[in-house]
Amino acid sequence: MYRWEQRVLVKHYLEQGLSKQAIAEKTGVSPRTIYYWISSGKLDRDPTQPVCYPKRTTKLDAYKAIIEERLKAYPALSAVRLFEEVKAAGYDGSLTQLKVFVRQVRPRPPKEEVVRFETEPGRQGQVDFAEFKFPWGKRHALLVVLGYSRLLWVKFFPRQTMEVLCRGLEEAFSYIGGVPRELLFDQLKAVIIKDGRPNDGKVYENPEFLRFAAHWGFKIRACRPYRAQTKGKVERPVLYLRDNFVYGREFVGDDDLNQRTLVWLNDTANVRIHGTTGEMPVMRFERDERWVLGELARRPYDSLLWGTEVASKPRALNPESLTVERRALQSYADLAGSVL
Repeated sequence: MYRWEQRVLVKHYLEQGLSKQAIAEKTGVSPRTIYYWISSGKLDRDPTQPVCYPKRTTKLDAYKAIIEERLKAYPALSAVRLFEEVKAAGYDGSLTQLKVFVRQVRPRPPKEEVVRFETEPGRQGQVDFAEFKFPWGKRHALLVVLGYSRLLWVKFFPRQTMEVLCRGLEEAFSYIGGVPRELLFDQLKAVIIKDGRPNDGKVYENPEFLRFAAHWGFKIRACRPYRAQTKGKVERPVLYLRDNFVYGREFVGDDDLNQRTLVWLNDTANVRIHGTTGEMPVMRFERDERWVLGELARRPYDSLLWGTEVASKPRALNPESLTVERRALQSYADLAGSVL
């Protein structure tokens, strides 16, 4: 295939009066090709401009206006539905051709602009659970990430309960060395009983978790339903945890899993250069955030609802196991006489 530079050279040599054979020897273009370029006018065209081919007509052309009008009024109409309508109007082409055109002209709603919400040091932590499967069973990773520094804490638990959440948060606070002013949750049932905000209502928090929050001195915040972008700081670490830590590693049990998680947090996750902040989370934390966190509580939260044992059902008495005191009949008569 000849390059456009060769066409320029051929045209230049022709203007200088060289023969076609001489031009062929200088440029490496066959004389036959030079004759073709001259006769077809290709040497007169600007080789840097794209070639404009005549537009092909299709069976769908006569029905494109109908499709565009229908999509303008009803943007979600499927290609199959539109195919049935234009087929009834006389279209005898293929569904594939119609689908290609529909993809090109279907109106697309403007993307909602997402404004990144950055928090000041010590203000917010984001909390979420993520499910993982291991050879010995399913485990729930509790993730806590500080909104300003992106410092991360993770631990795996066998269950996802309120007690696990609270005990896990206490471990996270101890690891961080303080408590952020608020924690953001994604509609966790242990935290949010009901969220009526989509209907101009209010958020109903779990009373037990409210007492836990008051004990540790943070406010509860809940992500709005169907607004995933509000919890992006904790969702991205979930993917990072899966890809960078769990995937491709083998663990021998819960103790090994959590010990290696702690090593990964200290040696990898919190000392990497974060893609958004451009800094190591631990450096950003130590410089700006540690000293503005709330103080740790003097003791763990004590709930009357945790650790209570369910009363066992009373066992049926076995008559053979009963010991009955045997007395003479006269003793009962004497006892009755004394009472009377």
